[in-house]
Parts: sequence; structure tokens; C-alpha cells
Amino acid sequence: MKNFKLIKQHIPTQPFLDEIASIENAWAGSTGRQDKIMVQREALAIPLRGLRKSAIGNRKRRDVHESRWTSGSKQYPLFVDFLKEFAKERNEILGRAKIVCLPAGKQVYPHIDRGEYYRVRNRYHLVLKSSLGSWMKTGDEEVRMQEGELWWFDNNEMHEARNDGNEDRIHVIFDMLPVELEKEVFQAYSAAS
Repeated sequence: MKNFKLIKQHIPTQPFLDEIASIENAWAGSTGRQDKIMVQREALAIPLRGLRKSAIGNRKRRDVHESRWTSGSKQYPLFVDFLKEFAKERNEILGRAKIVCLPAGKQVYPHIDRGEYYRVRNRYHLVLKSSLGSWMKTGDEEVRMQEGELWWFDNNEMHEARNDGNEDRIHVIFDMLPVELEKEVFQAYSAAS
């Protein structure tokens, strides 16, 4: 497979799910994903890291490389610790991150993540909950990711997902920049400013 790679298996998911469940109305706090991104309109999200709005300047949002922890991320210390540790382990720089729920029978419509931000980053999915396994298609390849698995996939290719199970499907989706690209990426922005 060229568009998917299984990175880790058997990651305990219940502590993460318990942390989400401990927050009252966790999924109601942010509706930007479903309100602003049509292909994501059926998905719910809890943003953990987002783009640094002060860095937008004259760039499109999809070209902004700078990111930051959201104020809400303080409520999710297990997620924060996991993301920091995985970035350290991979020697990559953490970018945007979110917890995403795709309710039963819903889908993420086919799309490509376009822009300079996505072009240079690796996209990961950690599957926390999925009753039948999480179906996803990228390019001409399909996978069914299982609970406790961490996957890399190529989001620069056409991709889509659906929840054909009867329960919510919950993933952590996050991006990381290979450390060897740090100077190139951030110096290019500084030179353009």
C-alpha cells in the first residue's frame, strides 16, 4: 500500500474515551468543522491544536504553517501528552490536531487537503472507537482501521471516510512536520513576509 501505513497497534483507547466522556457537552463546543468545511459537515470535532490566527496575514488558512494549542486542550491532558510523546518519538513537529466523531451512518465526503500546510506534513489517525472498524479510501486503496491502531495516510490524494457501524466512530486526527523540513518551511514564510 502506498497511501496507508499502519504505525502502531494495541494502543489502549478507554482512557481517552473516558476523558472525552468526563467533559460535559464535549462535542458541542466547536462547530467550525461542520459549519465551514462542506465535506466535513457530518463530522463533529474537538480542536486540540489549531492554526495560529495571528500568523495568517495575507495567506490562505490552508497555507498557514504556525499552529498552537487551543484553550480547550487543557481539558484533555491525556491527548496532549500522547501527541507530545508521539511527536518526540517520531522526531516530528506537531501541527494541527483534533478529536473527531463521525456518527453512525455519516460520512466525510471525497476531498483532497490542499495548501502548503498539508503538502509538507504527515497526517495520522488514531482510532479510539469504531464498532465495525473505520472504513477509509485514499486514491484507489481502502482500509478498515481498528480500535487502538494508529495509521499514517496520504491526505494529498483524494480521500473519504464513512461510518457504516451503528455507533459513533471516534478518531484523533493530527499532522506532523518532519523536522528536516522545519527551516525550509518557516524560513520560506519569513522571507515572504
